[in-house]
Amino acid sequence: MPLDFSPSREPMTTFSLAGMTDVVLLLLIFFLLTSSFIPQMGIQVTLPQVDSSSPVTEQSITVSLTEDGRYYVAGTPVPEQRLVGELRATRSGQSFLLLRADQQASIGQFATVASAAQALNMRVLMATERAGTSP
Repeated sequence: MPLDFSPSREPMTTFSLAGMTDVVLLLLIFFLLTSSFIPQMGIQVTLPQVDSSSPVTEQSITVSLTEDGRYYVAGTPVPEQRLVGELRATRSGQSFLLLRADQQASIGQFATVASAAQALNMRVLMATERAGTSP
């Protein structure tokens, strides 16, 4: 008895995109979840470069100081005269103030932020970049 290897069905002429849709959806979810872990700072400052730095592990209030002397507390612009009041209103148990100062900012502006932190009994941490890395 001879064996018949010919297909009894016609080949499939349509292609289902359901599997590809699932893969694209999973990739979209992956990128959305991982992109939220990258901290986005809205105020552009050029941080000073140092040889070594350590990560901030505590919750802190971020104060940004721009090259032209503007102060930002948690991303909102604040006049120098209201810096202590705004820090007091923003603070909710944090004991650290993270200062992101542009390297062209003056020592007087740094002293203003340090004085405001001292009035609230907070420690000042200076944000820096590791030497050799680009912003």
